[in-house]
Amino acid sequence: MKGSGRTVFQGTRVEEFQVEILGILENIGPKQSIILARLSGAPIERAGVMQGMSGSPVYINGRLVGAVALSFPYAKEPIAGIRPIEEMLRVAESPATSRAALTMPARQEISSGPTRLIDIATPVWFAGFTRGAVDHFASQWRDAGLEPVQGLSGGGGGRTATPATPARLEPGAMISVQLMTGDLSVGADGTVTAVDGNRVFAFGHRFLSIGATDLPFARAEVLTLLPNLQSSFKISTAREWLGAITQDRSVALAGELGRRARMIPTKIDVRRGGASAAAYKMEMVDDGLLTPLLLQMVVFSALDATERTAGAQTIALSGRMDIDGAAKPIPIKNVYSGDLGAPQMVTAGAVAPVAYLLQAGFPSLRLRSVDLTLEVLDGKRQLNIENVLVSRREARPGDSLDLYISLVNSDGSEVARTVRYKVPTGEPAGTLNFTVCDAVTANVAEYRQFLQTPPRSPGQMLSFLSSLRTGDKAYVRVWRPQPSFQVQGETLPDPPPSLALLLGKTQTPVYGSRVAEFEVSGGLAMVSGSRTISVEVKE
Repeated sequence: MKGSGRTVFQGTRVEEFQVEILGILENIGPKQSIILARLSGAPIERAGVMQGMSGSPVYINGRLVGAVALSFPYAKEPIAGIRPIEEMLRVAESPATSRAALTMPARQEISSGPTRLIDIATPVWFAGFTRGAVDHFASQWRDAGLEPVQGLSGGGGGRTATPATPARLEPGAMISVQLMTGDLSVGADGTVTAVDGNRVFAFGHRFLSIGATDLPFARAEVLTLLPNLQSSFKISTAREWLGAITQDRSVALAGELGRRARMIPTKIDVRRGGASAAAYKMEMVDDGLLTPLLLQMVVFSALDATERTAGAQTIALSGRMDIDGAAKPIPIKNVYSGDLGAPQMVTAGAVAPVAYLLQAGFPSLRLRSVDLTLEVLDGKRQLNIENVLVSRREARPGDSLDLYISLVNSDGSEVARTVRYKVPTGEPAGTLNFTVCDAVTANVAEYRQFLQTPPRSPGQMLSFLSSLRTGDKAYVRVWRPQPSFQVQGETLPDPPPSLALLLGKTQTPVYGSRVAEFEVSGGLAMVSGSRTISVEVKE
């Protein structure tokens, strides 16, 4: 059988190419088949099956049979796999709610002897990002079958709020799924397969396979085609906003024209010497998988564009998350210092609380905005906890103890701190431990059971995020060597033996019941290390 396909090779004009059906690959997935076809036409003869063609509709005798969706890497002929339209239309019947995957999925692959028929890679354009940022995170996008390209995403169209009418979108037209718009923008390009009223079906394969979603999409304009030995692709740029993608399934994307996707306003300000060196404003999609990754890339690119990414450096991170359902913003604050990799540490630290929130599974806690400031300082500003002494090794309830803490700078100079602690009246006899440690150690000690027994309520989640320690302080933790357990997201220290026996059947106890905690300022420097000293409490 022979037919024709439709796609855009230049500008926004939909053109035809020829299709010759070769056969059908039956049952290549759960109730899935692929139509194998040879494509032809002037641009395809020299460029082959191109990235950006995903979703190009194929017609036989005027009837829509499916979408170009798969290809053979390094093929000498433009042989493609066509996704049957029947499978794509089922996407509209998928559930409206879904929990996003927490890892990037691999692209679909069909093996036949030494050959592989795989999803046509989706080009993802990064505009405003540095080459270093795109390269640093490229492997995470490629593992999902996406091809990161530094360049033209967003153009001027991803930012406009003027919707286009459904009549302006037709099968074969190019669209760009807009993951970020503003001073930095990210868009993934593909082709529309079918338009049914205000419903749109595209791509013919997964984008990220995150199920029910809410991703804005815009009309895209093809600037030119770039033939490539590995995989040719369309160079395109987004124009006006059209609607939102509501389903991202293994066989297609489904969207709705005129629908507004929820976006998260984000600000990044890089400062040096108290003055702003660069400031960025953008909007990101609201997604448990994509938002943390995009935020990492934005922070890394902002530092890479204005500061060096190697050598001794100190970066102070401050900011906040505004959250629907929270009485006040959640602070984001930390200090990072090192000879190498300070920007990488900052990107991980900035995104951690955002990832915790988005992946916690509390619908009432919706991230409303993110505002970050990065203060860059020359040199390595790091204090190491060198030694801890105590004024007396034995004490009674009501006695006061002085802790002498020695912090040593990277240049060898010493900073001394003193903390006074009064043993509480009624404190039982036994060993009382004083651990002076950095923020990471304190957070692990406090929340080591977090992964086993995460917060059970929005309130517990907000309390967890608000109480994370910061790296510019040392923390004096006073604790006893007794077991503690997590009960409904809260720490229960030293329970009665009968209750401890019951709780021990379902979780491993943590030995170290906290009695008190104090902060010791390190100034504008990163504190690291841990030291413990013990005192015997006598009756």
